[in-house]
Amino acid sequence: MRTFLALTSAFVLLLTAPGMASAAEGAFTYRYFDEKGELQVGALVDPPSGECIEIPEIADWDTDAFSPRNRTDSRAVVFTDDECESEDYFSLRAHTGRGSDRLLLRSVVFS
Repeated sequence: MRTFLALTSAFVLLLTAPGMASAAEGAFTYRYFDEKGELQVGALVDPPSGECIEIPEIADWDTDAFSPRNRTDSRAVVFTDDECESEDYFSLRAHTGRGSDRLLLRSVVFS
């Protein structure tokens, strides 16, 4: 019984330990043109890891973001579709990954 309690306590402690949050730390930035055709810079700050994130500023209309910069501590994989399922994707390494103005994206996942 003591062994069971010790193992259970250790497991609960592991789940509640600091730093266990599933999020990339840092900023992921990108550019896009707004409805008026003006160049804007968007950012995802400390985005969640392991889930598809649609670029919010362009989600409701037919345009793409471009020129991503990954300054998070996680790898970012950018996709040309809204659901991170397209066969067209590109991986940006943590901290220094970047894409040119020709790299188009509509969604991203961090790992």
